[in-house]
Amino acid sequence: MLFNPHTYDPAHFDPETRRLLRATIDFFEERGKKALIDSYLHRTWYADFLDFAAKQGLFATFLTPSADAGGNPDKRWDTARNAALSEILGFYGLDYWYTWQVTVLGLGPVWQSANAQARAHAARLLDDGHVMAFGLSERGHGADIYATDMVLTPATDGGFTANGAKYYIGNGNVAGLVSVFGRTPDGYVFFAADSRHPDYHLIKNVVHKQMYVSAFELRDHPVRPGDVLHTGQAAFDAALNTVNVGKFNLCTAAIGICEHAMYEAVTHAHRRILYGKPVTDFPHVRRELSDAYVRLVAMKLFSDRAVDYLRCAGPDDRRYLLFNPMTKMKVTTEGERVIDLMWDVIAAKGFEADTYFDKAAIDIRGLPKLEGTVHVNLALILKFMPNYLHRPVDCPPVPTRHDPADDEFLFRQGPARGLGAIRFHDWRIAYDRFAELPNVARFRTQADALCELSLDPEQHADLDFLLSVGQLFALVVYGQLICEQAELTGLDRYLLDEIFAVLVRDFAQYATELHGKTATTDEQADWARAQVLRPVADEARTAAVWERVLSLVGAYEMRP
Repeated sequence: MLFNPHTYDPAHFDPETRRLLRATIDFFEERGKKALIDSYLHRTWYADFLDFAAKQGLFATFLTPSADAGGNPDKRWDTARNAALSEILGFYGLDYWYTWQVTVLGLGPVWQSANAQARAHAARLLDDGHVMAFGLSERGHGADIYATDMVLTPATDGGFTANGAKYYIGNGNVAGLVSVFGRTPDGYVFFAADSRHPDYHLIKNVVHKQMYVSAFELRDHPVRPGDVLHTGQAAFDAALNTVNVGKFNLCTAAIGICEHAMYEAVTHAHRRILYGKPVTDFPHVRRELSDAYVRLVAMKLFSDRAVDYLRCAGPDDRRYLLFNPMTKMKVTTEGERVIDLMWDVIAAKGFEADTYFDKAAIDIRGLPKLEGTVHVNLALILKFMPNYLHRPVDCPPVPTRHDPADDEFLFRQGPARGLGAIRFHDWRIAYDRFAELPNVARFRTQADALCELSLDPEQHADLDFLLSVGQLFALVVYGQLICEQAELTGLDRYLLDEIFAVLVRDFAQYATELHGKTATTDEQADWARAQVLRPVADEARTAAVWERVLSLVGAYEMRP
């Protein structure tokens, strides 16, 4: 179930994709663990990785849509293979993933633009090995796109002069193209800047890391007509739609980080002898490592299935707009739980500088806080809850999508509104496929109960209260896609039932939280107490899952 560099063979992809993914793995494995750790500790800019990516044409191949590929059949924007690369980069370190992620974001406004000149320029920069940047956030506003202090003044040549500062801008030190969000007297604008321009002033790296998260300022920076990507409402929509594209990569980064850390943690715990026996002989250790493994598998199942919905999206099927913030909000926070469970087991080992784990423990915290906080994404998914729970419709089936197709709809998503009108197929169908599994059935009881929870009108304005409801709703959505992917992949029934044993406990936890809210009514408190259910225990199932965990011992150790 877990990515293992020693055995990885993505046979479901085309030959060039397989070559590039394998080459990326080989680059890191040949460098070895010492180089990986030393560069992290010394915060060494990853020029060697960027040189490798440029030489291989990695970013150019994976991030150039077919329409801008100049006839190259290997170039396309393919969410399935982008997710695979994102997981691999996360596996070796968040910093390597980050330069890829920011390039994805920087290209979003370009590939959504009708500006052929800017698109061709971006394609050439990718061919030359450049990375990109996304100039949205500002120190005073964060990523609040309603407020920007980047001001463009009309110039006599039909262009503008830009003045203002940006903050938290990854790759801002070297980006060949920076997609910058600002405003003119007439409205919003997205335009292309170049970090090498003399009127682009790099101020500092705002983080103490190997990555470069820049603060920069434009001072009387000329913006030619050919640099303008979007104006007015289109610029606003491009900002949101770019984040829709980019936020998906956060889930796969979290998965990669947790996978590498799990190999290290399980191997260490099993080989460490306390009181004359391996640490893994202790019941609480088995429970925590099994829980971590099961949660990680669930993360992968949900994220893999969400890829299919992104790839099948279109003007008449926007279900991805629910599953996408779910990958960002739910999967990344689950990543934190996975790391914490393993850290409770390996204890002081998790602080040691020569491990991957101590880097994972730091970096996993960042992902829930990027591309909108957990709270922002929870509030977003609440918009979908009424239609999802209560008003299902017939929707086209979504197959597994590993075909080498260009996901061009992601760059013509249209106006970023109307979320509450999006309709979904009946979520119960996925659960019914596994109705014989006791914990799937028990969780289904909790999910059905959520449909009966009614809110008072004033509670709709209480975001703190609604966020607790959102956590319960998120579990139902999470479980649906896990069931769908389990059916598509023939997942072991023991493992699936153990996943739902975890979800039953989680639902009870969030129901308890809802019970304690000040705004909760007596009737809602009674409802919450009724959802505090225990998962169905099964010793044989627990033992089978534990054997899966033990199989990770020594299965992967990075070359010294």
